[in-house]
This record gives sequence, C-alpha cells and structure tokens, in this order.
Amino acid sequence: MPFLDKIRPSLLPPNSGMLRASLLSLSLLAPTGLIASPVTEELDGAQLRGTATFRYLGFPIYDAKLYTPKGASFSWSEDFGLQLTYRKSIKKNALVNSTLGEMKRVGHPAPVGDQLDVCFRGVTKGDSYLAVSDGPDKVSFWLNGRKTCTMAYPGIKRSFMSVFLGENTRSASFTQMLQGK
Repeated sequence: MPFLDKIRPSLLPPNSGMLRASLLSLSLLAPTGLIASPVTEELDGAQLRGTATFRYLGFPIYDAKLYTPKGASFSWSEDFGLQLTYRKSIKKNALVNSTLGEMKRVGHPAPVGDQLDVCFRGVTKGDSYLAVSDGPDKVSFWLNGRKTCTMAYPGIKRSFMSVFLGENTRSASFTQMLQGK
C-alpha cells in the first residue's frame, strides 16, 4: 500500500523501552493495596496506616511502613504488618544482636535468638523485610518478597514488634508517625 509507505516514517517505530517505561510508570501510580504482596496475602484487608524513617545520630537507617486491617488504628489485639526498607547495608549478626538487645531494652525479652538467626539475613541498601503477625504467638518474615521463616513463641508479636511500636522505643516521634498519629 503506497499510502502506508508514505506515512510510516512519520509514525514512531515500536520501542520496547518506551513500553517498559510506561508500564513501570503505571505500576508506580497504582494504589499500593492493588499490587499483590505478602502483606495483602497474609493480612486480610491490609492497608497502609503510617510511615516513618528511623534515624540513628541523624543518619537514616530504614524506612518503615505499618499495615493494619483496612488502615484501622494500631492495636496490639489485631494482626498487622511492618515493613522495613533499609537505607544501608547491615550484616546478619548485627541485625540479630541489635534486635535481641532492643527486645530486652524495651522490656520484652524472649529467648528467640536461634529463630532470629534462621529468619534474618544480612541486608543491603534497598532490601525490605516484612513482618506480619498471626495472633499473639507468631510472626512471619519475608525478605524482598520471599518468606524466610515464621517465629513462634508465646507473646512474640509484642516482644518483637515493641522494638518499633511499643511505649519505650528509641524514638517516640518515629513510633507515633508509624502508627499514623
């Protein structure tokens, strides 16, 4: 068709790079509740409740997101999800030891060092850990969307999550922002 031969040069050639960029843009604009993730699969009606950045001596360590059922107010009596996206690399041993130390410091120690050693891996900048409670005695962990383990111990939800959401955290303002207050 001579007509198409004449106008074809004016049409943009197919560009898979543009297509990928367009799809990425659309996925970033989609509400977070619509994208499948472990938190939406494990926590019925999960919606983002609050966000905060944890800093140590002014340096950002991780960004945190709290997910609650239907975005409701934070409550220890309900299951919830906590996602930490790291801004720096941290070795596994440091994660395990600092978590155990913080659990003790906030007044909720638990003998779960061996379980944390199985659950945790070292992280690099951009890695995300997700912890989702299942009743008061279970917390499951995902690293970058892949399940690493489920910790089970009486009261482990409060023991572990109090490090971030309890009354005696390292930063009251961080905890309040995370809880959406």
